[in-house]
Amino acid sequence: MNLLGVFLAVGCILTAMILEGTHPSALINFPAFMVVCGAGFSACLVQFSLKEVWLALKHIVWLISPPRLNFQSQAELLAGMSTIARQQGALALENSVASANDDFTRTGIQMIVDGVDKDVLYTLLENAIALEQEKLEPAAKFYESMGGYFPTMGIVGAVLGLIHAMSLLDRPDLLGPSIAVAFVATIYGLVGANCFLIPAGGRIRSVSAEVALFKYMTLEGLVSISGSENTLMLKRRIGVYTGNLNGD
Repeated sequence: MNLLGVFLAVGCILTAMILEGTHPSALINFPAFMVVCGAGFSACLVQFSLKEVWLALKHIVWLISPPRLNFQSQAELLAGMSTIARQQGALALENSVASANDDFTRTGIQMIVDGVDKDVLYTLLENAIALEQEKLEPAAKFYESMGGYFPTMGIVGAVLGLIHAMSLLDRPDLLGPSIAVAFVATIYGLVGANCFLIPAGGRIRSVSAEVALFKYMTLEGLVSISGSENTLMLKRRIGVYTGNLNGD
């Protein structure tokens, strides 16, 4: 998902309103916005810690610009380091640390240079991947939880609006518009949840899974280098991730 999807979804709704003769300005209602967005967000503050909320807000950028993961380029980097390690020794990889594009790869290369055992290397880096996945899960759950609260708060807003409408029974000229405004909160809740929040949670989770896949491929390559396997074997190891099982 990206912002284009959000704009298209909202655009379709607004277009449908216009085709039916309703002006989009009918959806502008600040009290309804406060009930749905303010109360919905506040409900999540009860469920999640401030640290988890900040993590979720920080990763909202993934909806616009997710991490750029070039599996093929990473495979070539690992193959090159494998050749260097076999020809010049593991210590020669120290010059390759700076050429890595991410901290995970740099940490793994430095471990190899430091002489960390292959099995220990695998365990440490695998645990790092699993821990990162655990830390990112609350970010996805945060948006999915808000996606659950928003429609409920929309109903609350509608009920509050209807309570106000009932006070206008003696003024029929104001009753109709008041009832219409009451249902704006329901629209806010449903549209916000289904066009943005729930898809946002799924998007963060899918990007997180892709990052983990990239790191597992890197892990396989680093273990191969640490075990002094030949470059062809390394290519076959990581070929599962790049779709090149022959290691060509």
